[in-house]
Amino acid sequence: MAFNDTFRFGAHAIIFNYEGRVLLLKRTYGNKGWSLPGGSVEPGETVHQALYRECREELGIEFRDAILTGIYYHSALNTQAAMFRCSIPKDAEINLSSEHSDYKWMDLSEISETQRIRALDALEFQGHVVSRAF
Repeated sequence: MAFNDTFRFGAHAIIFNYEGRVLLLKRTYGNKGWSLPGGSVEPGETVHQALYRECREELGIEFRDAILTGIYYHSALNTQAAMFRCSIPKDAEINLSSEHSDYKWMDLSEISETQRIRALDALEFQGHVVSRAF
């Protein structure tokens, strides 16, 4: 990769509820699938600033305890994604942006293999950031 080449980099939250389910959002764009909250890091932003901005925009709430648990390369999208295990207050009210039509707390068995691997990495985090390629 040359100095002036660009690539995509994103920041996403893996949020578990008190029952161990993962929060996923249904997109209103693209393939309209289910995804984790988060999005692209904008020029001039740190990865943490992007994470907080994206989640505030998409969920309408602030979260706590953002811990980087993994960085993942996705060959189909040619992008890197930083995953953070986060928590939200138990009584937080989620207010979706126009980018998403619904949200759901899903069991690990209900989500895609890639999402499940990233969620398990976050759940089992012991202080060492995981790096994987899909």
